[in-house]
Amino acid sequence: MRAYVTGGTGFVGSNIVKVFADRHGATVHCPVHRFVPDDTAGFTTERLDLLDDGAVQASVDGFDPDVIVHSMILNDFAAMYADRDLAWRSFVGTTESLARAADRVEAKLILVSTDWVFDGTQSGADEDTPPNPVNLYGVLKMASEQTAVLSAERAAVARVSAVSGMHWMRDSTPRVQDGGFGYFVTSIIEALEAGDPFGVWEAGNINMVASPSLASECAEVMWRIAADASAAGVFHCCGAGSVGRMELARLACEVFDLDASLLSSTPPDTGAEGAVGEFPIPYDTSLTVRRTREVLGYEPPGIPELLARFRHERSTGELVAT
Repeated sequence: MRAYVTGGTGFVGSNIVKVFADRHGATVHCPVHRFVPDDTAGFTTERLDLLDDGAVQASVDGFDPDVIVHSMILNDFAAMYADRDLAWRSFVGTTESLARAADRVEAKLILVSTDWVFDGTQSGADEDTPPNPVNLYGVLKMASEQTAVLSAERAAVARVSAVSGMHWMRDSTPRVQDGGFGYFVTSIIEALEAGDPFGVWEAGNINMVASPSLASECAEVMWRIAADASAAGVFHCCGAGSVGRMELARLACEVFDLDASLLSSTPPDTGAEGAVGEFPIPYDTSLTVRRTREVLGYEPPGIPELLARFRHERSTGELVAT
């Protein structure tokens, strides 16, 4: 399989590249904007502005993929709100451009989306639950989902949620605990391994309940979507079950053999990166995977198993064998 992966040098994207190339032997190509990793073994890159429609069409034509996985985002909430035209073009515009490119080469388009398309009151939302986002990021992702499925002949949406895991193309990342669940488990592990206390944010204005996932497992679900010619529509890439922030923190301590007595509950740091209080955040974004099970025959791992796989990846630098 030939896979064209946007955002392939990002967190989730790096897992898509590794799973597709290393585990499944796909030929992977990644358009990059600024960051080019030192080690590009197993995939190729080219510098490309995804906002340049003509350049995108030429790039996709040149690689001639079987699947395009669109994981690139404008990962800056302040920038989204400050320049909404740029935000729209970065999310919806690039999706529309890639949909047309996918049709030109008869490829499937897989859009990576998020549990934040829901408003935080739709506990256990499944793949057919109507989205109702409460912030601009959720609106942009919802609009991108609609653009993908209505514009491309062969399209699927892969929603990820509360993602933990390895960033395979950077040794470290600047993000720490924020109003969502991204990097939450990693922040706990790094603090407790150093013997430092960790205050778990708990409040009514942040994402308090979610369905945790592992980035590499999300990528595995996307591989199944890519490999199944009939797989289309919305899929949920997450583990089995939902959990609160403190419960997830304690589970991480159990799996990683860390001292849970160093955990405490604390209000969010309103001055921290993540802009808590500056924009609405959905409270409960727990998901279920009814349709994903039915269409892909996929049984999601439980949360302890996902954490155990994360520990394996972190200690060995390798994916779990399948």
